[in-house]
Amino acid sequence: MGERELEGVRTLTTVHHINCGFIQVPGGPKAVCHCLLLEDARGLALVDAGIGLLDCRDPDGRVGRPLIDLVGFQFDEADTAARQVERLGFRPADVTDIVLTHADPDHAGGLADFPAARVHVSAEERAAVAAGNPRYLPVQFAHGPDWRPHPAGPADRDWFGLPARPVALGFAAEVLLVPLFGHTPGHCGVAVRQSGRWVLHAGDAYYLRVELTTDDHPVSALTAARADDDPRRRESLEAVRRLARDHAGEVEVFGYHDPAEFAPAG
Repeated sequence: MGERELEGVRTLTTVHHINCGFIQVPGGPKAVCHCLLLEDARGLALVDAGIGLLDCRDPDGRVGRPLIDLVGFQFDEADTAARQVERLGFRPADVTDIVLTHADPDHAGGLADFPAARVHVSAEERAAVAAGNPRYLPVQFAHGPDWRPHPAGPADRDWFGLPARPVALGFAAEVLLVPLFGHTPGHCGVAVRQSGRWVLHAGDAYYLRVELTTDDHPVSALTAARADDDPRRRESLEAVRRLARDHAGEVEVFGYHDPAEFAPAG
């Protein structure tokens, strides 16, 4: 857990692993929507927002039957980030910030359930949303999110050989956007510091962990097909593979969809 001295008292940021939905591509395994809830003395922040309440209440109107059938969305209000936050004893209004790996519908559907939250995203991803990239659902942004795009800049730091953009939440834990472009134009991992180690939420840099060790698994064809820029996605995957291989003692890597990587924890 991240540490900081706040008014003379040591405080911690607790990282909760929460599953905010399920999807199941026809013929494929059931996948989770692995989000994080960062609990800090200054407030709460989500890493990704999962499938939202409004999506559950009007799937065809918001997500659309063709996409539901293609991706295999499953809708249950109990799985949404809003309900998960409540289950942990908080109010959705306590969520001050959301850090998105990217804005695909299974990651951004819950944004509308936290309308006052600041939404941190790479500047490249924000531009892709604004440009009307067809992979995104404009209805999920109709509430007018408080976008906080993070461009590359002089504050960037070298993070295990990768450029990283600080996200200034004011929390005890340091939080970074780590560009892993390719799946979408501005896809990023989100790194959170925990007592001398880091966790890296790799988003959709891979779908199943087996992709970190092989290119021959059938899911590799799916990740390639869903990428906006597959050569760049492969470069990002190689970066994640290097982190998992060479820095396992310093960085815990996990993705958004592999159920084997999800273990609820406080």
